[in-house]
Amino acid sequence: MNRSLSALRLGIDGFNRAIGWLLALLLLVMTVLIFWQFFARFVIGKPLFFSEEIARFAMIWLTFLGAGYAYRKGLLISVDIVLEYAGPRLAQLMRVLIVLCSLGFALVLVVYGFELVGRVSHQIAPSTRVSMMWPYMAVPLGGVVIVINSLGLLLDEVAGATRDKEVY
Repeated sequence: MNRSLSALRLGIDGFNRAIGWLLALLLLVMTVLIFWQFFARFVIGKPLFFSEEIARFAMIWLTFLGAGYAYRKGLLISVDIVLEYAGPRLAQLMRVLIVLCSLGFALVLVVYGFELVGRVSHQIAPSTRVSMMWPYMAVPLGGVVIVINSLGLLLDEVAGATRDKEVY
């Protein structure tokens, strides 16, 4: 059992590594597009018609996927003074309750996010002419990332693993 939990935790960590690379790629695309838009507008004098919209869509994806990634790494803002003064058993129970509440919120994001995607799939973005389904798809998929990372945090609690906050 311990071996399978360890393998599952390693799989979730590999999933997060892939998400981290995707986030880096989205940030690179966003940075290049914004720089090129500035250059095209103020140096060449002919702004691009699509760059702001693509950069906005990339920022939406960065936000939703990045929230799930940061959740697993322990990089989100938290008020943990109660956990510091609670005993070890109470602190563990509270951490599990917090993760379960986050899991519930993520499931709401997934269910209603897919419903929202269905509602806007017929709308077309003005500059790029792509379906608005693509930027809105970040909501349920970000929820899926949070669900997976919530399960990873629950596995950490079961295994007794404590993660130090990783700061890059």
